[in-house]
Amino acid sequence: MGDQTQDRDTDDSRQHDLTRRDFVALSLAASIAAAAGSASAAELPVTEMNVDIKTPDGTCDAAFIHPTTGSHPAVIIWPDAFGLRPAMRDMGKRLAAEGYAVLVPNPFYRASKAPVPGLNTATFSFQNKEDMTKLRGLMAGIGAADAAERDAAAFVAFLDSQKQVNAAKKVGTQGYCMGGPLVFRTAAALPDRIGAGASFHGGGLVTDQPGSPHVLVPKMKARLYVAVASNDDARQPEAKDKLKEAFAAAKVAGEIEVYQALHGWCVPDMPAEAGKPIYDKPDAERAWTKLVALYKTALV
Repeated sequence: MGDQTQDRDTDDSRQHDLTRRDFVALSLAASIAAAAGSASAAELPVTEMNVDIKTPDGTCDAAFIHPTTGSHPAVIIWPDAFGLRPAMRDMGKRLAAEGYAVLVPNPFYRASKAPVPGLNTATFSFQNKEDMTKLRGLMAGIGAADAAERDAAAFVAFLDSQKQVNAAKKVGTQGYCMGGPLVFRTAAALPDRIGAGASFHGGGLVTDQPGSPHVLVPKMKARLYVAVASNDDARQPEAKDKLKEAFAAAKVAGEIEVYQALHGWCVPDMPAEAGKPIYDKPDAERAWTKLVALYKTALV
């Protein structure tokens, strides 16, 4: 009888300890969630400045946007094919308000300072041969062998030298359209500095070329998020499977998600196609939420 009483006392004690541990764990989780929510809700005041960055190929003009006080994890935003412009600066300011020191480079600096003539989203037409010829010519510069890698190294070196950047934290990078492959190239070129990368409606992530972004995955240590447009997935449905296989084989943390929106849906000033708007605010906001969650987890 005494043994049974002792057993019940022991069980009660264990149950009490378990309840107490659960309460502490739940309270801690709630505190973290509340802190994350309040930090996100309270936008930080930001400072924006134009900077020139020396690279092996010349001088890259860029926007450097950061919280007005303190030092923060750095992020590189690779623009889409329309380059550095107000829409990309606005993305940089929004991200800086979340607590990041953001660099938005002009990817076409080898040809021209931003804004690049002929890349006005209000007048550009994907059906116009002259517009497309100019665009392809500009994209060839950043697409050349090791060009993005050279740029990425220069950008990270610049960021690490700024007092507004906490160089002890990992660097994030995100890209839109043509910027998607540049995210992969950046993460592969600087695996020890890049902690997270996100591609939004990235073009050409899986090709049959030796330098295809998906074959670079084994060189990466970053966490990756790949957001795919529905029409891109329809044109190349096997691409997401090859990316998943590459992530799994290399043991790289990668998430791939297909959105119902069309290619370009994240960018507010994307030109309409066939008279229909491409920007999709609800899906753009969902993608932004995923991006911020990725950075809060991985840029440590």
